[in-house]
Amino acid sequence: MALADTLTAVGTTALARNGARILGGQLFPVWPEAALAAPVFPVRCAPGDNLAVHVAVAQAAAGTALVIDVDADPDCGYVDEILAVAARMRELAGIIVTGCVRDVAAIARCGLPVISAGVSAREPAREGGGTVGRDIRIDGVAIRRGDWVIGDDDGVAVLPRGKVSDTVAATVASVEQDRAVLAELSLGRSTLEVLNLDPTRVTGWADRPAAAEAVPLRGSSSAHGG
Repeated sequence: MALADTLTAVGTTALARNGARILGGQLFPVWPEAALAAPVFPVRCAPGDNLAVHVAVAQAAAGTALVIDVDADPDCGYVDEILAVAARMRELAGIIVTGCVRDVAAIARCGLPVISAGVSAREPAREGGGTVGRDIRIDGVAIRRGDWVIGDDDGVAVLPRGKVSDTVAATVASVEQDRAVLAELSLGRSTLEVLNLDPTRVTGWADRPAAAEAVPLRGSSSAHGG
């Protein structure tokens, strides 16, 4: 899917700079370099219970990603090897959960991108409660079915449906600007010079060694994004 490839290529950091909504900084991939970009299938678990996740894996369409709200009781291993393998077989794009997971090594072997807030061997119940496919709210961010979610080593970003095209266009332009900045840095210029920053606003700049005097002050070069 071309959009998913574009979103994973630009990444959450660039998307955040261009209007994407960022979920809590505590969310990290369960295994290194796991990344995903997909339409959202929202899930809310009852405290200490993951039956809703089992239902969501069976119900969600291939290519979607589960975004699971477990804030009422995050210290429980809501996603394990069995659920990860089931999701992989159903061709889901991945799972993001605001609580913990378990069977970390097995999830990594499975290869399903999973992003969580931690690890816990505590097993949840499967008795009931929760919701699937209904709107949820995480860290003040409203998440609806059909929104897009992007997760990678830098965190998790959400793009509301209807704003995806504009955000992606702005982000792609931003990434190109970053590449131009990096090219100038590779020529030996400083970030102060390339980004047109004003070092005199930082106490101690006047005490710089003589070698630093070659760095121009603000206004001496054109501005770049960053």
